Amino acid sequence: MHFSLKGKVIFFATNNINKFNEARKIFNEFQMAVAMIRVKTLEIQSENLEEIAKTSAIEAFKKCNLPIIVEDAGLFVEAVNGFPGPYASYVYKTIGNEGLLKLMEQTENRKAKFQSVIAYCDADIETPLCFKGEAMGEIVKEPRKAKNKHGFGFDPIFRPLNSNKTFAEMDVEEKNKYSHRAKALRKFAEFYKKLK
Repeated sequence: MHFSLKGKVIFFATNNINKFNEARKIFNEFQMAVAMIRVKTLEIQSENLEEIAKTSAIEAFKKCNLPIIVEDAGLFVEAVNGFPGPYASYVYKTIGNEGLLKLMEQTENRKAKFQSVIAYCDADIETPLCFKGEAMGEIVKEPRKAKNKHGFGFDPIFRPLNSNKTFAEMDVEEKNKYSHRAKALRKFAEFYKKLK
């Protein structure tokens, strides 16, 4: 099955509805449609977000044969030598926000950054193309979440530069003004819009 790009639809391989909702808002800005595809992909263990995203994109494409993107992100905290980095998802599942805050109890250096890599694969390219985004900020001293907001992962403890709110205190539109994922998605959308 070959999919026509004329309608500017992209398929996003993810099991995370929050990531998908953020992507949908970004693609709306570009008059693009996005469909969520739940495909199980192997997530390799690597220090390199790009390698993880590329491997997942290749595998997702093989399973569905549609123009597809995958996203991999990491949280890099300066005081703990860039930990958890690409292992952010696993660290969140095992020790959560409280565990990371505990590791940082004795440090004044709160600097951190989120990085995102969108990897794109289709029938016409041999190696997935990658689009990167970064959000600089800091780890706050205790989790902050607004009522009715749907921050996920480390969102309640990450405050981006030039904001007094954590990601979890923002709605999707506001988060997308600062977010690493939004920056990477916009770079991808600009590229994808130009494809014939």
